[in-house]
Amino acid sequence: MLKLKMCTKITFVGLLIFWIVPVSVCAGKSIYGKVTEVASANLLTLDYGTGQYSIRVAGIDAPKEGPFATEAKQFVANLVLGKNVRLRFLGRTPNGEMLGRLDTDDPVIGIREVAVELVRAGLARAQIGFDQELTNAENEAREAKRGIWAPAQPR
Repeated sequence: MLKLKMCTKITFVGLLIFWIVPVSVCAGKSIYGKVTEVASANLLTLDYGTGQYSIRVAGIDAPKEGPFATEAKQFVANLVLGKNVRLRFLGRTPNGEMLGRLDTDDPVIGIREVAVELVRAGLARAQIGFDQELTNAENEAREAKRGIWAPAQPR
């Protein structure tokens, strides 16, 4: 009976380590590379030298169609297309895209988080409860009436 309890404990600890270690090794990793394509404001292709990843920018809801979608995509392209970036890996989406926070690595504009800049420009919304910095950027855009927060123009 004592051996059975000991084997059960060892098995439990082994399984716990098996499930925890891969998560802790992957979470928080950074990947450096160059953005080679901007499919939308929050979906990019990152070339990391030996391959490419589809990257979903975390923490934002960007317009999917219409003039703000086009403007948001162009904004992101101007910020990162053909430039070096750092992806702070958070996980994967259900369809296999890498999910993370993307930072510029530009000698002119410095290090900027893409999601924050996009929200601050009023071209995307912060996902509720994701991050205080994104919430602050959205509040700033709302108060300044930028992008999607601008008053509707009469036609």
